[in-house]
Amino acid sequence: MQYDNNATRTRRTILVRIARLFMEDKLEGLADRIPLEMRPKGSSSFRCCVYKDRALIKYRIMAALGFSMDEETDELEKLESYSIRSIKRAAAPQGEPLLLLDEACSACVKSKYFVTNACRGCMARPCMLNCPKKAIAIDEKGQAVINSSKCVNCGICMKVCPYHAIIRIPVPCEEACPTGAIVKDGEGRAQIDFDKCIYCGKCMRQCPFGAIMERSQMIDVLKALKSKKRVVAIIAPASAAQFVAGYPQVVTALKTLGFEDVLEVASGALTTAKMEAAEFEQRISEGASFMTSSCCPSFVMAVEKHVPKLKEKVSHTPTPMHFTAEAIKKEDSDTVVVFVGPCVAKRKEAENDPLVDYVLTSEEIASMMAAAQLDVSQCDEDLCYQQADPSGRRFPLIGGVTNAVAAQMESPETVERVLIDGLSRKSMKILKMYASKGIPGNFLEAMACERGCINGPCTTENVAPATARIKNMADSLISTP
Repeated sequence: MQYDNNATRTRRTILVRIARLFMEDKLEGLADRIPLEMRPKGSSSFRCCVYKDRALIKYRIMAALGFSMDEETDELEKLESYSIRSIKRAAAPQGEPLLLLDEACSACVKSKYFVTNACRGCMARPCMLNCPKKAIAIDEKGQAVINSSKCVNCGICMKVCPYHAIIRIPVPCEEACPTGAIVKDGEGRAQIDFDKCIYCGKCMRQCPFGAIMERSQMIDVLKALKSKKRVVAIIAPASAAQFVAGYPQVVTALKTLGFEDVLEVASGALTTAKMEAAEFEQRISEGASFMTSSCCPSFVMAVEKHVPKLKEKVSHTPTPMHFTAEAIKKEDSDTVVVFVGPCVAKRKEAENDPLVDYVLTSEEIASMMAAAQLDVSQCDEDLCYQQADPSGRRFPLIGGVTNAVAAQMESPETVERVLIDGLSRKSMKILKMYASKGIPGNFLEAMACERGCINGPCTTENVAPATARIKNMADSLISTP
Protein backbone atom coordinates (compact mmCIF):
# COMPACT_ATOMS: atom_id res chain seq x y z
CA MET A 1 0.00 0.00 0.00
CA GLN A 2 1.27 3.48 -0.84
CA TYR A 3 2.48 5.70 1.98
CA ASP A 4 0.09 8.51 1.12
CA ASN A 5 -3.31 7.27 2.27
CA ASN A 6 -5.91 8.42 4.78
CA ALA A 7 -4.90 5.89 7.45
CA THR A 8 -1.31 7.18 7.38
CA ARG A 9 -2.42 10.82 7.24
CA THR A 10 -4.63 10.33 10.28
CA ARG A 11 -1.79 8.78 12.28
CA ARG A 12 0.62 11.56 11.36
CA THR A 13 -1.95 14.29 12.03
CA ILE A 14 -2.42 12.90 15.53
CA LEU A 15 1.34 12.86 16.17
CA VAL A 16 1.70 16.46 14.96
CA ARG A 17 -1.21 17.70 17.08
CA ILE A 18 0.10 15.97 20.22
CA ALA A 19 3.60 17.30 19.71
CA ARG A 20 2.35 20.84 19.07
CA LEU A 21 0.14 20.88 22.15
CA PHE A 22 2.98 19.56 24.29
CA MET A 23 5.37 22.22 22.98
CA GLU A 24 2.77 24.87 23.80
CA ASP A 25 2.12 23.39 27.29
CA LYS A 26 -1.50 22.80 26.33
CA LEU A 27 -1.64 19.02 25.99
CA GLU A 28 -3.40 18.32 29.29
CA GLY A 29 -6.11 20.90 28.72
CA LEU A 30 -6.77 20.39 25.00
CA ALA A 31 -6.09 16.69 24.33
CA ASP A 32 -9.80 15.84 24.49
CA ARG A 33 -10.52 18.35 21.74
CA ILE A 34 -8.32 16.59 19.18
CA PRO A 35 -10.96 14.01 18.12
CA LEU A 36 -13.62 16.73 17.87
CA GLU A 37 -11.42 18.99 15.78
CA MET A 38 -10.36 16.16 13.48
CA ARG A 39 -13.97 15.02 12.97
CA PRO A 40 -16.21 18.07 13.58
CA LYS A 41 -19.97 17.67 13.65
CA GLY A 42 -21.41 17.42 10.17
CA SER A 43 -18.17 16.30 8.54
CA SER A 44 -17.87 13.14 6.48
CA SER A 45 -16.73 10.00 8.27
CA PHE A 46 -14.83 6.85 7.35
CA ARG A 47 -16.94 4.62 9.59
CA CYS A 48 -20.66 4.67 10.36
CA CYS A 49 -20.61 8.18 11.84
CA VAL A 50 -18.31 10.89 13.14
CA TYR A 51 -18.82 9.56 16.67
CA LYS A 52 -17.26 6.20 15.77
CA ASP A 53 -14.45 8.05 14.02
CA ARG A 54 -13.85 10.15 17.13
CA ALA A 55 -13.72 7.06 19.34
CA LEU A 56 -11.14 5.47 17.07
CA ILE A 57 -9.10 8.69 17.00
CA LYS A 58 -9.13 8.62 20.80
CA TYR A 59 -7.66 5.10 20.80
CA ARG A 60 -5.00 6.20 18.34
CA ILE A 61 -4.15 9.17 20.55
CA MET A 62 -3.80 6.82 23.51
CA ALA A 63 -1.30 4.74 21.51
CA ALA A 64 0.55 7.91 20.50
CA LEU A 65 0.77 8.79 24.19
CA GLY A 66 2.36 5.42 24.87
CA PHE A 67 -0.59 3.40 26.17
CA SER A 68 -1.87 0.00 25.05
CA MET A 69 -5.51 -1.09 24.90
CA ASP A 70 -5.28 -3.49 27.83
CA GLU A 71 -5.78 -3.26 31.59
CA GLU A 72 -3.92 0.03 31.86
CA THR A 73 -6.63 1.79 29.86
CA ASP A 74 -10.24 2.70 30.59
CA GLU A 75 -12.68 3.60 27.83
CA LEU A 76 -14.31 6.24 30.05
CA GLU A 77 -11.04 7.86 31.08
CA LYS A 78 -10.47 11.21 29.41
CA LEU A 79 -7.50 11.97 27.20
CA GLU A 80 -6.60 14.68 29.68
CA SER A 81 -5.92 11.95 32.24
CA TYR A 82 -3.85 9.91 29.81
CA SER A 83 -1.87 13.04 28.92
CA ILE A 84 -1.10 13.68 32.58
CA ARG A 85 -0.05 10.07 33.10
CA SER A 86 2.22 10.14 30.05
CA ILE A 87 3.87 13.37 31.21
CA LYS A 88 4.41 12.08 34.75
CA ARG A 89 5.82 8.65 33.94
CA ALA A 90 9.50 8.28 34.70
CA ALA A 91 10.49 5.74 32.06
CA ALA A 92 9.64 4.77 28.51
CA PRO A 93 6.41 2.77 28.05
CA GLN A 94 6.93 -0.92 28.66
CA GLY A 95 5.36 -3.80 26.75
CA GLU A 96 4.95 -4.76 23.14
CA PRO A 97 5.76 -1.91 20.73
CA LEU A 98 2.97 -2.88 18.30
CA LEU A 99 -0.69 -2.41 19.24
CA LEU A 100 -3.80 -3.69 17.53
CA LEU A 101 -6.85 -1.47 18.03
CA ASP A 102 -9.71 -3.98 18.14
CA GLU A 103 -12.43 -1.45 17.38
CA ALA A 104 -10.56 -0.18 14.33
CA CYS A 105 -10.17 -3.66 12.83
CA SER A 106 -12.70 -4.36 10.09
CA ALA A 107 -12.61 -8.14 10.70
CA CYS A 108 -11.72 -8.84 7.07
CA VAL A 109 -13.06 -12.11 5.73
CA LYS A 110 -10.66 -14.96 5.02
CA SER A 111 -8.72 -14.63 1.78
CA LYS A 112 -10.80 -15.92 -1.10
CA TYR A 113 -11.35 -15.82 -4.87
CA PHE A 114 -14.29 -13.87 -6.26
CA VAL A 115 -15.92 -13.61 -9.69
CA THR A 116 -16.51 -9.98 -10.66
CA ASN A 117 -19.03 -8.51 -13.11
CA ALA A 118 -16.35 -8.64 -15.78
CA CYS A 119 -17.26 -12.29 -16.32
CA ARG A 120 -18.72 -12.74 -19.82
CA GLY A 121 -19.97 -16.29 -19.34
CA CYS A 122 -17.80 -17.38 -22.25
CA MET A 123 -18.24 -20.67 -24.07
CA ALA A 124 -14.67 -21.78 -23.28
CA ARG A 125 -15.30 -21.73 -19.53
CA PRO A 126 -11.69 -22.53 -18.62
CA CYS A 127 -12.40 -21.65 -14.99
CA MET A 128 -14.90 -24.52 -14.70
CA LEU A 129 -12.92 -27.09 -16.64
CA ASN A 130 -9.63 -26.44 -14.84
CA CYS A 131 -10.98 -26.22 -11.29
CA PRO A 132 -9.66 -29.34 -9.48
CA LYS A 133 -12.55 -29.31 -6.99
CA LYS A 134 -15.39 -28.50 -9.41
CA ALA A 135 -16.17 -25.46 -7.28
CA ILE A 136 -17.32 -23.24 -10.16
CA ALA A 137 -20.78 -23.22 -11.72
CA ILE A 138 -22.73 -20.91 -14.06
CA ASP A 139 -25.69 -19.05 -12.56
CA GLU A 140 -28.98 -18.10 -14.20
CA LYS A 141 -27.41 -14.89 -15.56
CA GLY A 142 -24.76 -16.88 -17.38
CA GLN A 143 -21.91 -15.81 -15.10
CA ALA A 144 -19.50 -17.99 -13.17
CA VAL A 145 -19.87 -18.29 -9.39
CA ILE A 146 -17.52 -19.94 -6.89
CA ASN A 147 -18.84 -22.34 -4.25
CA SER A 148 -16.77 -21.31 -1.24
CA SER A 149 -17.40 -24.61 0.55
CA LYS A 150 -15.59 -26.48 -2.24
CA CYS A 151 -12.95 -23.89 -3.12
CA VAL A 152 -9.42 -24.62 -1.89
CA ASN A 153 -7.98 -21.24 -2.96
CA CYS A 154 -5.62 -22.74 -5.53
CA GLY A 155 -6.05 -19.73 -7.83
CA ILE A 156 -6.17 -21.70 -11.07
CA CYS A 157 -9.47 -20.09 -12.10
CA MET A 158 -7.96 -16.62 -11.79
CA LYS A 159 -4.94 -17.61 -13.89
CA VAL A 160 -6.95 -19.12 -16.74
CA CYS A 161 -9.77 -16.54 -17.03
CA PRO A 162 -9.27 -14.70 -20.37
CA TYR A 163 -11.09 -11.60 -19.05
CA HIS A 164 -9.26 -11.39 -15.71
CA ALA A 165 -12.74 -11.47 -14.22
CA ILE A 166 -11.71 -13.49 -11.17
CA ILE A 167 -9.80 -11.74 -8.41
CA ARG A 168 -8.28 -12.73 -5.11
CA ILE A 169 -9.47 -10.79 -2.08
CA PRO A 170 -6.70 -10.87 0.54
CA VAL A 171 -6.55 -9.97 4.22
CA PRO A 172 -3.85 -7.26 3.95
CA CYS A 173 -2.27 -7.66 7.39
CA GLU A 174 -2.15 -11.46 7.11
CA GLU A 175 -0.82 -11.20 3.58
CA ALA A 176 1.99 -8.89 4.65
CA CYS A 177 3.12 -10.86 7.71
CA PRO A 178 6.05 -13.13 6.81
CA THR A 179 5.78 -15.33 9.91
CA GLY A 180 2.06 -16.01 10.35
CA ALA A 181 1.86 -13.83 13.45
CA ILE A 182 -1.56 -12.38 12.54
CA VAL A 183 -4.40 -14.55 13.85
CA LYS A 184 -8.17 -14.12 14.17
CA ASP A 185 -10.13 -13.98 17.41
CA GLY A 186 -13.64 -15.37 17.88
CA GLU A 187 -15.20 -12.33 16.22
CA GLY A 188 -12.93 -12.45 13.20
CA ARG A 189 -10.78 -9.52 14.32
CA ALA A 190 -7.05 -9.67 13.87
CA GLN A 191 -4.72 -10.29 16.78
CA ILE A 192 -0.93 -10.36 16.95
CA ASP A 193 0.74 -13.52 18.19
CA PHE A 194 3.87 -12.03 19.73
CA ASP A 195 5.47 -15.45 20.08
CA LYS A 196 5.69 -15.39 16.27
CA CYS A 197 5.97 -11.64 15.66
CA ILE A 198 9.33 -10.24 14.48
CA TYR A 199 8.18 -6.58 14.68
CA CYS A 200 8.87 -5.91 11.01
CA GLY A 201 5.89 -3.52 10.93
CA LYS A 202 4.59 -4.80 7.59
CA CYS A 203 1.11 -5.37 9.07
CA MET A 204 0.98 -1.78 10.33
CA ARG A 205 1.91 -0.41 6.92
CA GLN A 206 -0.57 -2.57 5.01
CA CYS A 207 -3.71 -2.32 7.20
CA PRO A 208 -6.17 -0.11 5.24
CA PHE A 209 -8.06 0.74 8.44
CA GLY A 210 -5.06 1.90 10.48
CA ALA A 211 -5.90 -0.70 13.12
CA ILE A 212 -2.25 -1.41 13.95
CA MET A 213 -0.13 1.25 15.60
CA GLU A 214 3.07 1.67 17.55
CA ARG A 215 3.25 2.43 21.24
CA SER A 216 4.98 5.78 20.86
CA GLN A 217 7.79 7.22 22.99
CA MET A 218 7.43 10.70 21.51
CA ILE A 219 6.08 12.29 24.70
CA ASP A 220 8.98 10.85 26.69
CA VAL A 221 11.50 12.35 24.28
CA LEU A 222 9.72 15.71 24.27
CA LYS A 223 9.85 15.70 28.09
CA ALA A 224 13.57 14.95 28.02
CA LEU A 225 14.15 17.82 25.59
CA LYS A 226 12.40 20.19 28.00
CA SER A 227 14.44 18.96 30.95
CA LYS A 228 17.93 19.99 31.92
CA LYS A 229 19.36 16.68 30.76
CA ARG A 230 21.78 16.34 27.90
CA VAL A 231 19.83 14.70 25.09
CA VAL A 232 21.63 13.42 21.99
CA ALA A 233 20.00 12.12 18.82
CA ILE A 234 21.61 9.32 16.87
CA ILE A 235 20.01 9.30 13.44
CA ALA A 236 20.02 6.45 10.97
CA PRO A 237 20.87 7.28 7.34
CA ALA A 238 17.44 6.01 6.25
CA SER A 239 15.76 8.62 8.47
CA ALA A 240 17.99 11.46 7.32
CA ALA A 241 17.05 10.58 3.74
CA GLN A 242 13.36 11.16 4.46
CA PHE A 243 13.86 14.92 4.17
CA VAL A 244 14.42 16.97 1.01
CA ALA A 245 17.63 18.29 2.51
CA GLY A 246 21.24 17.39 3.18
CA TYR A 247 22.58 15.78 6.35
CA PRO A 248 23.93 19.10 7.71
CA GLN A 249 20.45 20.64 7.46
CA VAL A 250 18.85 17.66 9.21
CA VAL A 251 21.38 18.08 12.02
CA THR A 252 20.46 21.76 12.38
CA ALA A 253 16.75 20.89 12.50
CA LEU A 254 17.29 18.30 15.25
CA LYS A 255 19.33 20.75 17.29
CA THR A 256 16.60 23.34 16.82
CA LEU A 257 14.16 20.86 18.36
CA GLY A 258 16.39 20.80 21.45
CA PHE A 259 18.87 17.97 20.94
CA GLU A 260 22.22 19.07 22.28
CA ASP A 261 24.13 17.02 19.76
CA VAL A 262 23.50 14.75 16.78
CA LEU A 263 25.55 11.74 15.72
CA GLU A 264 25.18 9.64 12.60
CA VAL A 265 24.41 5.99 13.24
CA ALA A 266 26.52 5.46 10.14
CA SER A 267 29.57 6.12 12.35
CA GLY A 268 28.65 3.04 14.40
CA ALA A 269 28.08 1.16 11.15
CA LEU A 270 31.80 1.40 10.37
CA THR A 271 32.58 -0.29 13.70
CA THR A 272 30.02 -2.99 12.95
CA ALA A 273 31.53 -3.57 9.52
CA LYS A 274 35.06 -3.89 10.93
CA MET A 275 33.98 -6.33 13.63
CA GLU A 276 31.79 -8.40 11.30
CA ALA A 277 34.67 -8.62 8.83
CA ALA A 278 37.00 -9.90 11.56
CA GLU A 279 34.36 -12.31 12.82
CA PHE A 280 33.68 -13.56 9.31
CA GLU A 281 37.35 -14.24 8.61
CA GLN A 282 37.75 -16.08 11.90
CA ARG A 283 34.66 -18.24 11.38
CA ILE A 284 35.60 -19.19 7.83
CA SER A 285 39.17 -20.00 8.90
CA GLU A 286 37.75 -22.30 11.59
CA GLY A 287 35.74 -24.22 9.02
CA ALA A 288 32.32 -22.51 9.12
CA SER A 289 30.45 -22.76 5.81
CA PHE A 290 28.90 -19.28 6.07
CA MET A 291 27.91 -16.42 8.36
CA THR A 292 24.97 -14.02 8.31
CA SER A 293 24.81 -10.33 9.13
CA SER A 294 23.20 -9.21 12.39
CA CYS A 295 22.17 -5.61 11.64
CA CYS A 296 18.44 -6.20 11.04
CA PRO A 297 16.70 -6.98 14.35
CA SER A 298 13.66 -8.40 12.56
CA PHE A 299 15.88 -10.90 10.74
CA VAL A 300 17.61 -11.87 13.98
CA MET A 301 14.24 -12.42 15.68
CA ALA A 302 12.98 -14.35 12.65
CA VAL A 303 15.91 -16.72 13.04
CA GLU A 304 15.44 -17.09 16.80
CA LYS A 305 11.70 -17.75 16.57
CA HIS A 306 11.29 -19.52 13.24
CA VAL A 307 14.63 -20.82 11.95
CA PRO A 308 16.56 -21.81 15.09
CA LYS A 309 18.90 -24.08 13.08
CA LEU A 310 20.30 -20.91 11.50
CA LYS A 311 21.01 -19.20 14.82
CA GLU A 312 24.61 -20.40 15.11
CA LYS A 313 25.35 -18.74 11.76
CA VAL A 314 24.20 -15.26 12.84
CA SER A 315 27.00 -12.78 13.57
CA HIS A 316 27.53 -11.88 17.22
CA THR A 317 28.53 -8.33 16.30
CA PRO A 318 26.22 -5.63 17.76
CA THR A 319 24.36 -3.24 15.48
CA PRO A 320 25.40 0.29 14.45
CA MET A 321 22.81 1.69 16.88
CA HIS A 322 24.62 0.02 19.78
CA PHE A 323 28.09 1.21 18.84
CA THR A 324 26.92 4.78 18.23
CA ALA A 325 25.18 4.88 21.62
CA GLU A 326 28.23 3.30 23.26
CA ALA A 327 30.48 6.12 22.02
CA ILE A 328 28.15 8.69 23.63
CA LYS A 329 27.75 6.88 26.93
CA LYS A 330 31.53 6.50 27.27
CA GLU A 331 31.84 10.28 27.31
CA ASP A 332 28.88 10.88 29.62
CA SER A 333 26.85 7.99 31.01
CA ASP A 334 24.03 10.36 32.03
CA THR A 335 23.38 11.48 28.46
CA VAL A 336 19.91 10.59 27.17
CA VAL A 337 20.40 8.75 23.87
CA VAL A 338 17.54 8.83 21.35
CA PHE A 339 17.75 6.63 18.28
CA VAL A 340 15.91 7.96 15.20
CA GLY A 341 15.14 5.35 12.55
CA PRO A 342 12.55 3.94 10.15
CA CYS A 343 12.00 0.72 12.06
CA VAL A 344 9.54 -0.79 14.56
CA ALA A 345 11.91 -3.61 15.52
CA LYS A 346 14.49 -1.13 16.81
CA ARG A 347 12.16 -0.45 19.75
CA LYS A 348 12.41 -4.11 20.67
CA GLU A 349 16.17 -4.12 20.22
CA ALA A 350 16.50 -1.01 22.40
CA GLU A 351 14.59 -2.74 25.22
CA ASN A 352 17.57 -5.07 25.54
CA ASP A 353 20.23 -2.40 25.09
CA PRO A 354 20.76 -0.23 28.21
CA LEU A 355 22.77 2.26 26.14
CA VAL A 356 19.71 3.43 24.17
CA ASP A 357 17.11 5.32 26.21
CA TYR A 358 14.41 6.03 23.61
CA VAL A 359 13.54 5.24 20.01
CA LEU A 360 11.77 7.63 17.65
CA THR A 361 10.60 6.67 14.19
CA SER A 362 11.06 8.77 11.07
CA GLU A 363 7.34 9.55 11.25
CA GLU A 364 7.59 10.79 14.81
CA ILE A 365 10.61 13.03 14.26
CA ALA A 366 8.98 14.45 11.12
CA SER A 367 5.82 15.12 13.13
CA MET A 368 7.82 16.91 15.82
CA MET A 369 9.43 19.10 13.15
CA ALA A 370 6.03 19.84 11.61
CA ALA A 371 4.66 20.74 15.04
CA ALA A 372 7.57 23.13 15.56
CA GLN A 373 6.99 24.53 12.02
CA LEU A 374 10.48 23.50 11.01
CA ASP A 375 11.17 23.29 7.28
CA VAL A 376 14.32 21.20 7.12
CA SER A 377 15.09 22.32 3.57
CA GLN A 378 15.27 25.93 4.81
CA CYS A 379 17.58 25.19 7.76
CA ASP A 380 21.20 26.32 7.70
CA GLU A 381 23.84 23.65 7.30
CA ASP A 382 25.60 22.52 10.46
CA LEU A 383 29.14 21.98 9.20
CA CYS A 384 30.74 21.13 12.54
CA TYR A 385 29.16 17.81 13.41
CA GLN A 386 31.12 14.57 13.17
CA GLN A 387 30.49 12.95 9.80
CA ALA A 388 30.44 9.24 9.10
CA ASP A 389 32.22 7.04 6.60
CA PRO A 390 30.49 6.73 3.18
CA SER A 391 30.15 2.95 3.50
CA GLY A 392 28.31 3.42 6.80
CA ARG A 393 25.80 5.70 5.12
CA ARG A 394 25.04 2.95 2.61
CA PHE A 395 24.10 0.41 5.29
CA PRO A 396 20.32 0.94 4.85
CA LEU A 397 20.46 -0.12 1.19
CA ILE A 398 20.20 -3.79 0.33
CA GLY A 399 23.75 -5.05 -0.15
CA GLY A 400 25.19 -2.11 1.76
CA VAL A 401 26.20 -4.18 4.79
CA THR A 402 27.98 -6.78 2.68
CA ASN A 403 29.84 -4.11 0.72
CA ALA A 404 30.98 -2.42 3.93
CA VAL A 405 32.12 -5.71 5.47
CA ALA A 406 34.01 -6.71 2.34
CA ALA A 407 35.70 -3.29 2.20
CA GLN A 408 37.24 -3.94 5.63
CA MET A 409 38.97 -7.12 4.48
CA GLU A 410 42.38 -7.58 2.86
CA SER A 411 40.78 -9.85 0.26
CA PRO A 412 37.25 -8.54 -0.41
CA GLU A 413 36.81 -11.08 -3.21
CA THR A 414 36.62 -13.87 -0.64
CA VAL A 415 33.16 -12.65 0.35
CA GLU A 416 30.62 -14.63 -1.66
CA ARG A 417 27.45 -12.70 -1.02
CA VAL A 418 23.89 -13.96 -0.82
CA LEU A 419 21.06 -11.47 -0.28
CA ILE A 420 17.59 -11.82 1.20
CA ASP A 421 15.87 -8.67 -0.07
CA GLY A 422 12.90 -8.47 2.28
CA LEU A 423 11.31 -11.07 4.55
CA SER A 424 8.17 -12.70 3.18
CA ARG A 425 6.56 -16.10 3.41
CA LYS A 426 8.60 -17.13 0.39
CA SER A 427 11.92 -15.85 1.74
CA MET A 428 11.22 -17.47 5.13
CA LYS A 429 11.02 -20.81 3.30
CA ILE A 430 14.32 -19.98 1.63
CA LEU A 431 15.90 -19.27 5.02
CA LYS A 432 14.71 -22.65 6.31
CA MET A 433 16.24 -24.28 3.24
CA TYR A 434 19.51 -22.42 3.85
CA ALA A 435 19.51 -23.64 7.47
CA SER A 436 19.40 -27.25 6.37
CA LYS A 437 21.31 -27.20 3.07
CA GLY A 438 23.60 -24.19 3.30
CA ILE A 439 23.76 -21.13 1.05
CA PRO A 440 25.27 -20.63 -2.43
CA GLY A 441 27.99 -18.45 -0.92
CA ASN A 442 29.58 -17.68 2.45
CA PHE A 443 28.02 -14.40 3.64
CA LEU A 444 24.27 -13.91 3.96
CA GLU A 445 22.82 -10.43 4.31
CA ALA A 446 19.13 -10.40 5.16
CA MET A 447 16.86 -7.36 5.44
CA ALA A 448 13.26 -7.49 6.63
CA CYS A 449 12.26 -4.63 4.32
CA GLU A 450 12.49 -4.87 0.55
CA ARG A 451 15.37 -2.72 -0.75
CA GLY A 452 16.61 -2.30 2.81
CA CYS A 453 15.90 -0.02 5.77
CA ILE A 454 15.24 2.82 3.37
CA ASN A 455 11.87 1.14 2.80
CA GLY A 456 11.09 0.69 6.51
CA PRO A 457 7.51 0.72 7.82
CA CYS A 458 7.86 4.14 9.49
CA THR A 459 9.35 6.10 6.62
CA THR A 460 7.65 9.16 5.19
CA GLU A 461 9.19 9.28 1.72
CA ASN A 462 8.86 7.04 -1.31
CA VAL A 463 11.73 4.60 -1.58
CA ALA A 464 13.15 5.76 -4.94
CA PRO A 465 13.95 9.41 -4.03
CA ALA A 466 15.04 8.39 -0.53
CA THR A 467 17.45 5.83 -2.01
CA ALA A 468 18.85 8.48 -4.34
CA ARG A 469 19.47 10.77 -1.35
CA ILE A 470 21.25 8.01 0.55
CA LYS A 471 23.61 7.46 -2.37
CA ASN A 472 24.18 11.19 -2.73
CA MET A 473 24.88 11.53 1.00
CA ALA A 474 27.46 8.76 0.75
CA ASP A 475 29.09 10.08 -2.41
CA SER A 476 29.31 13.77 -1.56
CA LEU A 477 30.56 14.08 2.01
CA ILE A 478 31.43 17.67 2.84
CA SER A 479 34.79 18.65 4.28
CA THR A 480 34.77 19.23 8.01
CA PRO A 481 36.22 22.66 8.89
